[in-house]
Amino acid sequence: MLTTATDQAAHHDTERAAVPSRTLLLNASGDPLCIVTLHRAVVLVMTGKATVLESDGRVLHSSRFEMPAPVVLVLTRYVHVPHRRPVPPTRRTVLQRDDHRCAYCGGGADTVDHVQPRSRGGRHEWGNVVAACRRCNHRKADRTLHELGWELPFRPRAPRWSMTVGGAAGRADPAWSRYLVA
Repeated sequence: MLTTATDQAAHHDTERAAVPSRTLLLNASGDPLCIVTLHRAVVLVMTGKATVLESDGRVLHSSRFEMPAPVVLVLTRYVHVPHRRPVPPTRRTVLQRDDHRCAYCGGGADTVDHVQPRSRGGRHEWGNVVAACRRCNHRKADRTLHELGWELPFRPRAPRWSMTVGGAAGRADPAWSRYLVA
């Protein structure tokens, strides 16, 4: 059984350091594949199928083995993944993609907005939806950015993550953010 040095030292303490229970697995190309359990991550590393790309600084120990506690793993060989169905632009997935930040003011977002209003022919697709706070969404209403003199700080596009990774992105480790960029 692998334990952390912190766990061993704090065995009798009521406070125990939480070991990451989930690890982001990247393909050899750097594309996110899925999220695996800590047990699966250790097996992948021990069998030479993956290497630890990022750790949280803690070390996992057994009687004959020790390794950094994996937060992000990368496969040593590229795995061909069949074409995945694209993630639809739902309220939840748009907010995840935009990190719950309003595209207009940068504040906290709780809704989505169509950049080109649907009433003016805008479509409900990744390139036309952004996260927005209620205040900005109400101010924009059915007008275009040009009419308001507003600009977007980024170009909206479909995220790189899959349904498997995207579903867990809401509970993602902060170290995963640069690997899950849109």
